[in-house]
Amino acid sequence: MDKVVKVGIIGCGGIGTQKHMPSLAKLENVEMVAFCDIIEKRAKKACEKFGTADAKCYVDYKELLKDESIEVIHVCTPNRSHSFITIDALEAGKHVMCEKPMAKTTEEAKAMVEAAQRTGKKLTIGYQNRYREDSLYLKRTCEDEVLGEVYYAKAHALRRRAVPTWGVFLNEEEQGGGPLIDIGTHALDLTLWMMNNYKPQMVVGSVFKKLSDQTETANAWGDWDVNEYTVEDSAFAFIKMENGATIVLESSWALNTLDVGEAQTTLCGTKAGADMKDGLRINGVKYNKQYVEKPGLGAGGVDFYDGDAESPQELEARLWIEAVVNDTEVVVKPEEALVVTQILEAIYESGKTGKPVFFEN
Repeated sequence: MDKVVKVGIIGCGGIGTQKHMPSLAKLENVEMVAFCDIIEKRAKKACEKFGTADAKCYVDYKELLKDESIEVIHVCTPNRSHSFITIDALEAGKHVMCEKPMAKTTEEAKAMVEAAQRTGKKLTIGYQNRYREDSLYLKRTCEDEVLGEVYYAKAHALRRRAVPTWGVFLNEEEQGGGPLIDIGTHALDLTLWMMNNYKPQMVVGSVFKKLSDQTETANAWGDWDVNEYTVEDSAFAFIKMENGATIVLESSWALNTLDVGEAQTTLCGTKAGADMKDGLRINGVKYNKQYVEKPGLGAGGVDFYDGDAESPQELEARLWIEAVVNDTEVVVKPEEALVVTQILEAIYESGKTGKPVFFEN
């Protein structure tokens, strides 16, 4: 990791300035040398805070990509532009970390995978919840076959009243959807990753826009503008995989429920089960008795001390840069993220048509 990696940031909004840039800034072998945003003052502000002394600002990402010294690009733009910016960056000879979701459509996501294969450059997607302590522990549990064959699972992404009211979150054209593509994508990625099952057969989805015209909403970030709210407020799906395994996905920004929680998964296997509803819990039967185990996941192990563990986004950034430097495999493979996008698109389609969507694999 002695090699210095020069990084360019495309998109200097919240996800870039709050997740990607602070995480990259903690890596001694990373220099952020270029910042691009269609709002120039945002690029300049990010550059002043996170950039090198000679870092440059751009409003046209294609101009940034001409800098041959830049090896890595982070794409932190609205979902609509993920695909074409990523493809242009790959074809410019850069490795790319693209923020989730991979793309608005399956066609766009496939084009991204093909571009990575064609150019030989690395591509990964920003599913940082894989790097949480509970997620990593559960992944090892699954790999060690403690749960046996996982044949039923739930992907949880439920908020009661937490609709993001800033930026373009409520804009279907820019984002491709609401809570399903925003937070449902994290829960689905976690679930598929734990199951190591990326072969969907059929999806039935229900997509609702029931609460978006209400006022006095008690929303976490203040009342939304009913005229700007063009996406769903909740979406649900029944997903059947080729091997018969079944996943139920639930997502909402606004829903009259107390059963909230996001970026969580529940797994039911032939040997044991697991969920994240009250911390990570493993359940099963041992010595003819039912048991529940709750692993201690704190870094410190001492009262009032949490240790020096990396945050999920910091670990994500470090492992990504290490994969670039050492030419090793990325944690979040683009082929896996493609399947997430395929399923999300099928849920939206099923919600519109009222019919199941079948996959051709």
